[in-house]
Amino acid sequence: MSRIRRDNDSRRTTWLFVSVAVGIFLVIFLAARGHLNPVLTNTTVISALAPFQRAISWAGDKVNGAVTTVWDIAAVYYQNNELKEEVIALRQQNLQAAEYVSENIRLREMLNYKQSAVQFDLMPAKVIGRESSTWTSVISINRGSSDGITANMPVVTEKGLVGVVTEVSPHASRVQLILDPRSSVGTLVQRAESRVAGIVQGNPSDAVLPQMINIPRNSDIVEGDTIVTSGFGGVYPKGLMVGSVAEVKNDSGGLLEIAYIYTAVDFQKLEDVMIITASREAPPQPLTPPKQTPGTETDKDGKPIGEGGK
Repeated sequence: MSRIRRDNDSRRTTWLFVSVAVGIFLVIFLAARGHLNPVLTNTTVISALAPFQRAISWAGDKVNGAVTTVWDIAAVYYQNNELKEEVIALRQQNLQAAEYVSENIRLREMLNYKQSAVQFDLMPAKVIGRESSTWTSVISINRGSSDGITANMPVVTEKGLVGVVTEVSPHASRVQLILDPRSSVGTLVQRAESRVAGIVQGNPSDAVLPQMINIPRNSDIVEGDTIVTSGFGGVYPKGLMVGSVAEVKNDSGGLLEIAYIYTAVDFQKLEDVMIITASREAPPQPLTPPKQTPGTETDKDGKPIGEGGK
């Protein structure tokens, strides 16, 4: 019974609300058409309608406020998305600008080297690949036979020797680094008082610290000495920077020494290189015969020159 009573009360409340709403709508409608102007001027009627007018005004303000808030939220949402896109675009532009600056610095250094190394014809190239198994042994570059590249061409940077071209395809080449244990670079100590010669090759025990071998024991080579190519063998021109001596030790046999080398090139940051396509090294100076003592002169074959031997 209580449930039926509650349902009846609910229905009566609903009908009452609907009736009041319809009544208010009729009053406002008739007032708008001018039929209730005399009635609405009555103080009692005005007082009776005042709460409803305030309620309608309050509801209208709330609706307008809600609509305005929704529009503001939508506007902020779209503005926020636009700002996020702008931030992403600006970050991308900053990254590209930083890359351009870095590339510009590298290219400027390469250009300076090219202008100073007038004895070489140099072709720039980019490193395009490294195999995980040969990270410190072989790189790939974007120059090949279509660019005139051939095997045994030396590869350098403005800082020093990188390696040598070993394989060539039409549009790419493989370069064996001086860090490769299979490499063999004729070198010598640049210091005038030393000029000790040896061979630089990769170190199986330390991939980034090659070793200079075949150095006679007690040779004049010390830590900090600069190592350059010797020109022996005909592959690498003479005088290319290789690195500096990090440490000198006796080899296992005790008859020779081994010098470990800090390379001039940072192979972990290798991006741009140059290929020496031609070398115009100055020929060695002709030998000057020593001055001869009068009376002991010899001809070009070394035979004594007598009075009748002319």
